[in-house]
Amino acid sequence: MQEPTDPGPSREQELPIQGQSREQKPTIKSKIVHPSQTQVIPAKPRYGISQAIPRYICCHLYFYNVHLNFHPTFSPLELAVVRMQLREVELRRSLKTPPSDVDPDRDLVVVYNRVPKTGSTSLVGVAYDLCKLNNFHVIHLNITGNMHVLSLANQLRFVQNVTRWTSIKPAFYHGHVAFVDFGKFGAPQPLYVNLIRKPLDRLVSYYYFLRYGDNFRPHLVRRKHGDKVTFDECVEQGQPDCDPANMWLQVPFLCGHNPRCWEVASDWALEQAKRNLLDKYFLVGITEQLQDFVQVLEVTLPSLFHGALDHYKTSNKSHLRRTAQKLAPSPETIARIQDSKVWKMENELYQFALDQFTQVRRRVLGATMDRDQRFMYEKIRPK
Repeated sequence: MQEPTDPGPSREQELPIQGQSREQKPTIKSKIVHPSQTQVIPAKPRYGISQAIPRYICCHLYFYNVHLNFHPTFSPLELAVVRMQLREVELRRSLKTPPSDVDPDRDLVVVYNRVPKTGSTSLVGVAYDLCKLNNFHVIHLNITGNMHVLSLANQLRFVQNVTRWTSIKPAFYHGHVAFVDFGKFGAPQPLYVNLIRKPLDRLVSYYYFLRYGDNFRPHLVRRKHGDKVTFDECVEQGQPDCDPANMWLQVPFLCGHNPRCWEVASDWALEQAKRNLLDKYFLVGITEQLQDFVQVLEVTLPSLFHGALDHYKTSNKSHLRRTAQKLAPSPETIARIQDSKVWKMENELYQFALDQFTQVRRRVLGATMDRDQRFMYEKIRPK
């Protein structure tokens, strides 16, 4: 009995992109702003040894497949195996794009793990206003209960989402979450950025913010609404809201998810935060020089922040979240706070970040070398 002829594999098969299953419901919620248009850069065909080999295999399997179709001595199982191999080769060839044809800015991911009360709302506001113009997405990472750390399982999911969510790239993620080391999970590290502030100023701002709110959402009643105790009186009375231990936030945010990062006044955590600032962060600025930070971002990441400086200077986004009522602490209060070990360690990190940012700013904005510098590739061997 003659074996029926199989029509062969389809050349229109598609491989679903991993990490975009609608059935998975992670505990991390996101708010997304989509650009009105997405620029697609077509890939140019290139031919080389890596393309020649699959073509040779395809031709070989094609003739072998035709030969089998006319040979009744081969079993249906053998036919199925060959056709599966042909489908796999065709699918891989159709999905493979040479690295040189990929726009590097198309896959750009920036993660801003923003420290509370450091001016982060002002910076994020600029990003939201620019995303449609510059054709990228802004995603807010919202964690249950406003927690600053993710479980180990959610760290892995976050890394997988950021890495595999290709349809959302280029992307700017932001959220109040400690640094996540993507390399720990075998994934490429995105560009991390952050802002830090003078530690006592940040603590005083947060103290009055909980009582009086801000101009961003003036009608929202805060947790300590109605409490008229000043920061000076709080320190004098030894209340917990003004405990210097509450300043321990910028160090662990840059340190990461290791439990030792969150041990108050940990020497190991401070050193790890410094190492991450140098080795893992693309840029760390300071709140007191926010405009310079925006300008450096525009110069170094123009695909996302083109026009950011002018927008920051001319729009109403330069100071989005100003605390409604705030009294400066007295010299006696300042002296007591600065005598604590936590303030000294947080201030050490602040001074370290200030020194690093000053050097970066001077090279990027002050000198012509970085602005006019170009590089090229030549004398490539073998030809």
